Amino acid sequence: MPTILARVPAVLRVCLAVLLLASTTLRADLVWSQQTGWIIQGGALSTLAEPEARNALDAMNRARSAEEKGDRGTALSLYLGVVKKYPRSDYAPEACFRAAKLYQSRQQYFAAFDTYQQVITLYPNSAHFNEIIGEQYTIANQLVDGARNHYWGLIPGFTNRSKGLEYFETLITEAPQSDYAPLALMNIVRGQQKYGTSDSAIDALDRLIDSYPQSMLAPDAYLGRAQALAGLVEGPYYDQASTLKAITDFEDFSILFPQNPAQADAEKGLASMKEVLAESKMLIADFYFYKRDNFKAARVFYNEAITVYPDSKVAAKARQQLAAVDAAEAKATAKATGRNSASPGTTAPAGSPASPDTSPPRKKWFFGLF
Repeated sequence: MPTILARVPAVLRVCLAVLLLASTTLRADLVWSQQTGWIIQGGALSTLAEPEARNALDAMNRARSAEEKGDRGTALSLYLGVVKKYPRSDYAPEACFRAAKLYQSRQQYFAAFDTYQQVITLYPNSAHFNEIIGEQYTIANQLVDGARNHYWGLIPGFTNRSKGLEYFETLITEAPQSDYAPLALMNIVRGQQKYGTSDSAIDALDRLIDSYPQSMLAPDAYLGRAQALAGLVEGPYYDQASTLKAITDFEDFSILFPQNPAQADAEKGLASMKEVLAESKMLIADFYFYKRDNFKAARVFYNEAITVYPDSKVAAKARQQLAAVDAAEAKATAKATGRNSASPGTTAPAGSPASPDTSPPRKKWFFGLF
């Protein structure tokens, strides 16, 4: 059956496009133009003395000019210098943000994410908050997809998908109410499934369903969890806990999202899981029937197989086995009755053969001597 991963990326792209469009309307605290340089909206610098204010402004202007000329190294150094020398100034949040952007453009993903995080931690009222969350999401997504962090902006390192998953968790912690949080959880699912760690993927789907039931990703989460649980099922000979959970999720999906285009996938998955569960009941019933002659227990489990999937071939076989159980029980009862009739102290039915004499033979005497 098509897995949830085949459809989720398209949904994620739609969500991401909406969020990025919204982020472009954000208002910054500082305004830049080539004619005037950086200007603080609402008035002059108030958190620094006049000489320091001029120095900070001069560094910001030189950094932006270098940035626009493509000299990213110089610009990055100047922005970081403003953050270090004037951390409480009105320029520091913007300098830190632009330094993160430069790190990101140089594919220094680790430094970029950490610098964005520095803005959130030190300057939580930054006008770039939503944009930062979006950029952190982008970095995490790129790392999960196999992007390589470049050291010093030059030397590519090894792929580090686990770092991307870690960044998604950070994003969820920092902005749990943002629209990026359910997207991050779904991408954690995608990454964990790439690693083959189904339990971690199921845990992320649990969190998405429990924390964001109204998200547009909720239907995919239900179906994805059902399919992930179905993937843990090893067959009718093994424990059926995952089978039962998968059946519940497939049924919940069908009830909660009846118009979802993936209904066919859910129905196919549900039928497959019901068949496995019914076969499991048959195996238990056969054990009691053939190995223990426990007709009562066998009848219970054959009936359960029918109840689980009444219109299946397994159910038809269970009905045949119920008839066999009835016949075997009747035969066993008749045999037991026959044994009771032939026991000592009872009168044999008329016409029945006499029981053989099992008493010891009498001793014969010859001539009265021996």
